[in-house]
Amino acid sequence: MRDRCRIKKDDKVKVIAGKDRGKIGKVLKVIRKKDRLLVENINIVKRHAKPTAKQRQGGILEIEAPIHWSNVVLMCNKCISPVRIKMQQLDDGKKVRVCRKCGEIIDK
Repeated sequence: MRDRCRIKKDDKVKVIAGKDRGKIGKVLKVIRKKDRLLVENINIVKRHAKPTAKQRQGGILEIEAPIHWSNVVLMCNKCISPVRIKMQQLDDGKKVRVCRKCGEIIDK
């Protein structure tokens, strides 16, 4: 199941389920072992922290928590909409991700 995630770091995604439904963000980190993504400004949670040597002031910190990859969908830059993707092999043998709506190559 882990190989089905076609989302990579720095992709733009839209949340389709959960408390942040409808928001758009950039993928900061992909956690393949747990099938999760860390998305910028999505799934913000509060953590209570004690003062430490590194962090002088304790308090309530707001950080991003990972979200399951099935709750997001990739955004196409040309269509400017959430799209499903397909894998396509180029003439040189390289596999790329392609938008199913417009046929635009999504890989950088």
